Amino acid sequence: MYGASLDDVASLAKFAKDQELEFSLLSDPDGSAATRYGVLSGKARWASRVTFVIDEQGVLRAIEDGVKVRTHGEDLVKLIERLKG
Repeated sequence: MYGASLDDVASLAKFAKDQELEFSLLSDPDGSAATRYGVLSGKARWASRVTFVIDEQGVLRAIEDGVKVRTHGEDLVKLIERLKG
């Protein structure tokens, strides 16, 4: 599992440490990945909170664009369990 942000590497490293994250964060400071995934807001320079579930073969299995920060981890676990069937 990975997270991605427009923030720089140093900021993300601090955030990951402070939040004790158990996954890697990827820095996309120029917004090129966010643009390709269609989540960059344009001139405002922020990306929408969207989760893309991609399987081991690189196949996109789900897009969650109604991310609720407080329950997202739990919601994502349920979604992955449903996808595994």
